[in-house]
Amino acid sequence: MTTTRRVVPNLTVTDLDAAREAYVATLGLTEVMNHGWILTLADDAGRQISLMTRDLTAPVNPHVSVEVDDVDGAHAAAVAAGLRIVHPVTDESWGVRRFLFEDPSGNVVNVLSHR
Repeated sequence: MTTTRRVVPNLTVTDLDAAREAYVATLGLTEVMNHGWILTLADDAGRQISLMTRDLTAPVNPHVSVEVDDVDGAHAAAVAAGLRIVHPVTDESWGVRRFLFEDPSGNVVNVLSHR
């Protein structure tokens, strides 16, 4: 059984810098990660939101990221459930192992673990 560690909403934005400034100025969030195409902001309690222009390696932007303890187990469960895999299990250059699936309503979920 896979354990969920963290769930982070992902918002697609056209201008990463402008979006960051809006969330920092309005909500007092702090930047905790920035890869140039995706950045994550957090509050003092560690609650997070990610902003992205375009996913670096996947064909679509995910709506949400879910960090789990076992990506391969989650992938096997998604396949067994008949869900459409939109990005295969991949060890990404920025230090995560992940895959993306589409839920029955068309929402894309990024399932990941940090390596």
